[in-house]
Amino acid sequence: MSAHPNPTAGNGPDPARCILEARNISVAFGSHRVLEGLNLDILRGEILGFVGASGAGKSVLLRTILQLSGRQGGTIKILGIDYDSASPEQRIALDMRLGVLFQHGALFSALTVLENIQVPMREYLDLPKKLMDELALLKIELVGLRPGAADLYPSELSGGMTKRAALARALALDPDLVFLDEPTSGLDPISAAEFDELITKLRDTLGLTVYMVTHDLDSLFSVCDRIAVLGNRRIALAGTIDDMLASDDPWIKSYFQGKRARSLVRPEKIGS
Repeated sequence: MSAHPNPTAGNGPDPARCILEARNISVAFGSHRVLEGLNLDILRGEILGFVGASGAGKSVLLRTILQLSGRQGGTIKILGIDYDSASPEQRIALDMRLGVLFQHGALFSALTVLENIQVPMREYLDLPKKLMDELALLKIELVGLRPGAADLYPSELSGGMTKRAALARALALDPDLVFLDEPTSGLDPISAAEFDELITKLRDTLGLTVYMVTHDLDSLFSVCDRIAVLGNRRIALAGTIDDMLASDDPWIKSYFQGKRARSLVRPEKIGS
């Protein structure tokens, strides 16, 4: 596991390494404040695991970063560009460099796998059908699906196939930054481990940066370079798995050293 610097420590990371910078993010729904003064950096080339208690605001932050939900304060820079001050052309260019795998896949039920993968291509590009077919088939192969899956509809896919098809759609435009929302939820342990291996392989071969919202302890321990913990409406801690294990925060300690985590933690790390 690589050891990236903790962006919450010292002077923070080198700005040139930050593919995404969120500063002083505040989000509220009426009188209910979900996020307040939140700061988060995502470093180029890393797999960042994002965790927090249920209802803490993980999905809210994800939707805010993707401009799917509004915010009351703060700035978001992607690839050094402030989204709020960007021109319409710059925003489109930025959107094309982001890929999203939504929870449960969110595939269009009336479209085949091939057609689902082509949705971003049709939205942003003007390509001949033959070329789009070739590109979609390439993505299908890239995520480990057999070519015959191209003609299947979402209702004909297993849980693991659905995740891979949704990942192929997220990669349709060759993004720099990919957002994964609970990518291994609902998968059996073997399928989840295979998906984790796939994410790592794609990161290494394609040079991706990955932001992964997950509750899967196996994923956090095995594939994440850093982990960010959401608590009390902001980032409570960001760092390596060793930083998580060394934390005295009650929730973090319970999460990473609780009964379900014991089999994943080296004995000498518990309580160190």
